[in-house]
Amino acid sequence: MGVTDAAIEAIRDLIADGRLAPGDRLPPEQELATELGVSRNSLREAVSALSQARVLDVRRGDGTYVTSLAPGLLMSGLSFVMDLMRGQTLLEIFEVRRLLEPAATGLAAHRITSGEVADLRASLDELRAAVDVEEQIALDVEFHAAIARATGNETLCSVLDALSTRGLRARLWRGYTEGSKMAWALDQHEQIINALEVGDPVLARAAATVHLAASESWLHQLVHEEADLTGADPTTLGGRLIGRTGRSRDDDGE
Repeated sequence: MGVTDAAIEAIRDLIADGRLAPGDRLPPEQELATELGVSRNSLREAVSALSQARVLDVRRGDGTYVTSLAPGLLMSGLSFVMDLMRGQTLLEIFEVRRLLEPAATGLAAHRITSGEVADLRASLDELRAAVDVEEQIALDVEFHAAIARATGNETLCSVLDALSTRGLRARLWRGYTEGSKMAWALDQHEQIINALEVGDPVLARAAATVHLAASESWLHQLVHEEADLTGADPTTLGGRLIGRTGRSRDDDGE
C-alpha cells in the first residue's frame, strides 16, 4: 500500500471510530501528519482524494472539515462513473437496478402517502403531454426518484440514484421514442402507480419488475445490435448506439 493510500485509510479510520465527527475540523496539517506518521505532501494528497470523494470539505483560509457524510453526498460521485460504463458492465449495472428498484417500489407501497400518489399521477400526466425528449427524460427521472423517496430510506434513494443516472435514462428514453415504445412505457408507469395507490407491495414489486425487465431486454438488444453493425465483441460495446442523442442511424451515415 502506498503512503498516500495509508494516509487515506488512517483519516477514514479516524472518522469511522468517531474521533472525527461530521462537521469537525481536522487538526492543523503538521499536527495531523505527525499523528498519522506521513509527510505533509502525502497528507495533502490524501485530503485532496477524500475531498473529491465528498468525505472532506476543504475551505480556503478556514481549514478542512468532515462533511455531513450523508448518503446522497458520498454516493454522488458514482453517477459520474456509471455514465462511463460500457457493454457487459453496463448490462450488469442495469441488472442490479432491476433487482433493487422493484424491492424499493414494494417498500414504497407500504409507506407512500395519498399526496405522493397524487403527485405521481400529475407527473405521469405531464409526461404524457410532453413532446420534447429532454423534458420527457427529466420527468421520467423525477417519477422514479419520487417513488424511491416514498420509501423514506435515504441510503436506498442514493444507491438507486447512482445506479440509474440521468445519462442512462436518456439513452433508454430516446430508445423508447425512436422505437415508438413510449406509450408502452407510460402504461407501465401507470400500473406502478395503481399498485402504489392500493398499497399492495406484491403488485407494486411485480409492476416495477415488468417495467425494468422490459427495459433491460431492450438494452441487451441495443448492445448486441451495435455489435452486429460493428462486428465487435458486445462485451466491449455500449458507447455509440446507446450514447445516441436521438439521431437515427441514417443521420449517422449508417
